[in-house]
Amino acid sequence: MLTASVDGEVLSRTVRTDQLVAIRRSVLRAIPINVVLSCAAALIAVNAGRAFEGLCWLLLSLMVNGLRRFICRWPFAPLPGTMPDSSVATSPSARPVEWHLRLTAALAAVSGCVWALIPLLCDGYSSPQAVFYLTVVCGICAGAVTYGIAYALVPIGFITPALLSVAGCLVYAGGFDNLCLAALVLLYLGALARGALHSDKAFREGSRISNEATAMAAQLRLAHALSLDATQQLAFRASHDSLTGLLNREGFTEAATLRIATTDGRRHGLLLLDLDGFKAVNDAFGHKAGDRVLQDVARWLQRETADMQAILGRWGGDEFALLYSLRDERQTPTAIAQGLIRSVSFATAHYGGHLGVSIGISVSGEAEIADMISFADEALNEAKRIGRNRCQVFDKALNQRLATRRDVERDLLRAIEARDIGVWFQPIMTSEGCEVHSLEALMRWNHPRHGQIAPEEVIYAAASTGVAEPLLRHLVDEACLAMRQLEAAGSSLAAAPVAINVSPREMAQLAVDDIVLGMLKERGIAPRRLQIEITEEVALDTHATRGRLSTLSAAGVAIVVDDFGVGYSSLASLRSEHVRQVKIDRSFILGLSSSPGNAVLVDAIVQLGRSLNIQVVAEGVETQEELDALRALGCKLVQGYHLARPAPLPELMAWAASRAALPALSALAKGA
Repeated sequence: MLTASVDGEVLSRTVRTDQLVAIRRSVLRAIPINVVLSCAAALIAVNAGRAFEGLCWLLLSLMVNGLRRFICRWPFAPLPGTMPDSSVATSPSARPVEWHLRLTAALAAVSGCVWALIPLLCDGYSSPQAVFYLTVVCGICAGAVTYGIAYALVPIGFITPALLSVAGCLVYAGGFDNLCLAALVLLYLGALARGALHSDKAFREGSRISNEATAMAAQLRLAHALSLDATQQLAFRASHDSLTGLLNREGFTEAATLRIATTDGRRHGLLLLDLDGFKAVNDAFGHKAGDRVLQDVARWLQRETADMQAILGRWGGDEFALLYSLRDERQTPTAIAQGLIRSVSFATAHYGGHLGVSIGISVSGEAEIADMISFADEALNEAKRIGRNRCQVFDKALNQRLATRRDVERDLLRAIEARDIGVWFQPIMTSEGCEVHSLEALMRWNHPRHGQIAPEEVIYAAASTGVAEPLLRHLVDEACLAMRQLEAAGSSLAAAPVAINVSPREMAQLAVDDIVLGMLKERGIAPRRLQIEITEEVALDTHATRGRLSTLSAAGVAIVVDDFGVGYSSLASLRSEHVRQVKIDRSFILGLSSSPGNAVLVDAIVQLGRSLNIQVVAEGVETQEELDALRALGCKLVQGYHLARPAPLPELMAWAASRAALPALSALAKGA
């Protein structure tokens, strides 16, 4: 509850302060009345022939009232936790509240003692003026109680000596009437004292309730202010990046949507920026330095776009987004992007390196912000693909590519389930006798809208949509079914191993060993009939990847390194104990007969493979000259269009059957 949080000690101090302030104000209001009545009493005394006594008494009364008035204006030291009204004089070095309350009560008692001397002006209330003096004394006592409701000791201190003096004089005078009157005065004194105490209690209770309510109201205002502040902070944090202070992805999307919606008819440029070389900063200087670089880039973007009224956001990682309204030809998105590319190096040069930036651009037409971001992202990917540190505008070609990728991602799982994704096979043959050594399974998907989809696009789409494992299972199953069909048909290719390609992402993210060996067991295919083709960087990847390759190799599955020679780790990949075959990349085979340099490299690979007992396959053989050159270099296995093109399984079986029939036909011709 709120009242539970109000400090009781502070509340008590506040009530005490209120008592002092209120009693001072009541005394200051009562003193003029006291002075008027004192003057009236002195005039009556002068008129009765007691001028000296009356004037002396008046002088004494005026002195006491002046002192009381002076004391009531003294500053006091506020109690800890209290905040008196600004109109009240306070000083930290002054006397405390309790001291001033006691002094005020004491001076009230002194003033009461002055009024207790009235009997000297009327012969102990026995002169003809006694009725006047009795009326004045009783009246001023009643007024003291009426004005002094805040602190009972002040009115009680004033009325007690004055009324006791009246009662004492009446008792001294004697007589039944005087004694009864004295008793009534004492009764009057008790009633006034009781009223003063009751008023004091009521004031303190009222002050406590009032201050408690004030404290509660202050707490409510504070809680409300804190709540508003917390709400604003949460809203800011929800829409802003904590590191750079720019809008985050959600905040940028919301702000950009609002900007486009409120500027009807105006075109907008969206730039998506990706820092080139940022990973090197993290690696060389650490992540704290990387964070400072991102902060510097954010400030640089704010400076560079200060006059554009642009919406800036950190899209994630080292990517930033910028949306602005197109106004004139000088602010075309391409011009803005090129200016940013020229100046980005100055944003972070003090960290020991110069960063570049790749920028994807899209311009609003009828597209919403989500589509614009998608377009800019596609353009950014293209800018990075073609060389980095450049900009690329989203155009019709990129639009077609984006549409294709979206359709591929949307239709991929259905195509897998419907077995619309097939496998074609290309033979690997001996260079001398042109016998089939093995087969390479190549994925083929004829999309109903976009035609043939490149295997790389299918693999990328599978990874993006989370269907990489179903795709791998489907391809392994297709290879197994093909091997079964070759056996059932008694084809000459029945004993040829079949190789399937596994991408680096699949090898890193999927339990390839469990999937492949499980599928082979399910289809009843011996592991030695299957080969796994990987790129050379996979052979040197993480411990988990090497463990999967070890499991496959131990089970009898041959590991083949594809595109050998183009990676940075070519020689190192041959040291893996799992590798049984390497395929020389086609870039070394092209024009081999006329390229001494390539011939030296191919010869070195062939000799190295022979030394390590690793089979060497030359892929991409397209001419007889290349085949002859490979034979001369001692390369035993070849693959390429000059020998056989990839084909569906029925066509491959027909091709193999026709090749097997050629020797028989030749023998018959000789016999005839």
